Amino acid sequence: MASEGTTLSQGGGLADRYAAALYAYASEQNALDAVVSEMERLHRMIDASADFRRLLESPLIDIEQSRRAALAVLEAEGVGKIVRDFVGVIANNRRLRALPAIIGAFAALVAQKRGVVTAEVTTAHPLTDVQRQSLRARLIEAGYGNVNMNEHVDATLLGGLVVKIGARLYDTSLKSRLQRLQYAMKGAA
Repeated sequence: MASEGTTLSQGGGLADRYAAALYAYASEQNALDAVVSEMERLHRMIDASADFRRLLESPLIDIEQSRRAALAVLEAEGVGKIVRDFVGVIANNRRLRALPAIIGAFAALVAQKRGVVTAEVTTAHPLTDVQRQSLRARLIEAGYGNVNMNEHVDATLLGGLVVKIGARLYDTSLKSRLQRLQYAMKGAA
């Protein structure tokens, strides 16, 4: 049991293994596009429903009850057999709490296999369509061909933006510029 807790705390290993298994199976069944779409929908369902999140996260609910409830929700939403069976396996293995991480790992694996780079973009204010297109063009110029942007708003940035792609971080926020100026002024004094 101790190794299970360690695997869950590491985040990547367990989720990556389940994601790779689902990807391989969906590819074998020539159903990858459908499974990708349904996993995206499952992600939105989890985000939208606090009750569904509680069902997945609660250690107090009996494994059989949680499996039946999760599968009933998926069936009612019209989720296909492959994804329902996959969630059933996760439930049987007592891993429903890891489902959001598994969905994230699956999305990352699909993006990697399709050559899509994910850019985490944080701005002080929501991007306009023109700004979004301009940023995408700049990222393409920088060598990131196929870019998927995940946008976040953080008012504490004050202005500018922060773009994280893999291990690279591009920070042009007003907040970081002010911090650099503050450090420079401390050094001059």
